[in-house]
Amino acid sequence: MIAANGFAQGVIDVHSHIITPEYVSSLENEGRLMDEGFPLPKYDVENHLKWMDEAGVQTSVLTLAAPQPSSAEVIRQANETAARIKKEHPGRFLFCAALPLTGGRAYSRSVVETSSDSARPIATLSDVTKAIEEVKYALDVLKADGIKLATNVGGQYLGAPELDTLFSVLNERKAVVILHPHRPEPVNKQVMQQTPLAMQEYLSETTRAVSNMISRNLLARYNNIKVVVPHCGAYLPLAIPRMKSLTPVMQANKMVGEIDYEANLRALYYDLAGAHSPEVIRMLLTITTPDHLLYGSDYPYVAPQVLKQSLTRMKDYLSKEPDLTPFREMILWKNAKWLFDQSEEKPSAETTATNMIVRIAEIEVFPQYLEEYLAFANEVDRLSIEREPGVICLFPMQSAEDSCQIRILEIYASEEVYQQHLKTPHFQKYKQGTLHMVKDLKLPTMKPLDPETMKLIFKKRDK
Repeated sequence: MIAANGFAQGVIDVHSHIITPEYVSSLENEGRLMDEGFPLPKYDVENHLKWMDEAGVQTSVLTLAAPQPSSAEVIRQANETAARIKKEHPGRFLFCAALPLTGGRAYSRSVVETSSDSARPIATLSDVTKAIEEVKYALDVLKADGIKLATNVGGQYLGAPELDTLFSVLNERKAVVILHPHRPEPVNKQVMQQTPLAMQEYLSETTRAVSNMISRNLLARYNNIKVVVPHCGAYLPLAIPRMKSLTPVMQANKMVGEIDYEANLRALYYDLAGAHSPEVIRMLLTITTPDHLLYGSDYPYVAPQVLKQSLTRMKDYLSKEPDLTPFREMILWKNAKWLFDQSEEKPSAETTATNMIVRIAEIEVFPQYLEEYLAFANEVDRLSIEREPGVICLFPMQSAEDSCQIRILEIYASEEVYQQHLKTPHFQKYKQGTLHMVKDLKLPTMKPLDPETMKLIFKKRDK
């Protein structure tokens, strides 16, 4: 596919940073250049474009780096610079604007690093008002493609009640919000020196902020906002099941209210910047769906050659892993194109409906083995749905007239996915363990009478 500017259809990178001279100067004047534990890399648009061309990246989404500037003027300048870059290089850049949310009253860094929550800065109404003003200016005047939010500013985390007014405005605008971890406050300097923020604490920061939003049911309440979580979802695939299990206890102690996990998770998208792998993607798919995964590079924080090799490796395993192959283009560019509303049909299950394998397994079980068979069937169905993203549906049913008559509605993303499913350990366990239990088996492959209606079914499910 050739784009209008003559480039072959390329990757969309949703995680790259702009670092302006004004931004660097302001941090230097405040003595904050090393706030995040490592020096800021140099940024140059032409070098960025050179790397994009060499790596096959069509479009990069720019966001302001960490740390958060304290000057609203510097933030405005950075947003205007990003808007200019986007205008000067059509089709090559998008940007998400930073906001001047300073965390409220002034505080001493030395106090915050050693004291209790009494020193925690609280955002005042004026801070939130300034942030809302920048949202409107960025989206209406600069034509920003979204908003970038720090996980915390001065110790105030996303999800704090003081920020609800801001999220209300973002919700009205149906904004795309890109998150990025920032240095936590307070911070243990010794630990930070031994384990740099980017190595571990950034993952904790991201998980902390998103968990805080979910615990306040924020994204369910403001359900027009779409949030991009960086760095392969941080620890969320591990944290979400734990949060769910502890929610009843927390609610019984009146520590949290109602939490609609499904609605909150539906709002979250995940970039794959950092240590991506097939295993990481499969873990993410335990809490999300393939249409919510996005490529990210983290340029210019990683050497261009390393980023190029990393993208090549991703393209390779997305082409070779049978369960991930159906989602290759979705992850590399289609999902991002839909997210940022560039006139691309949403690349969800509906767009691959015509490639699906659909069948209704007709199984008759010997009566004496019925309970044992049902245990095998329930296990393989659960494990297949949990572990195989290309297995869209395994829906077992039992006849009301004859309990030994079992029907299973099976939907696979593609023939390749189905063939891989047959090789999995859990399917082989089921197959070998139930051979003597099955009296009769038929596996007719079904064909939709109206493929367009089938697409509507999956479109309806995604809403």
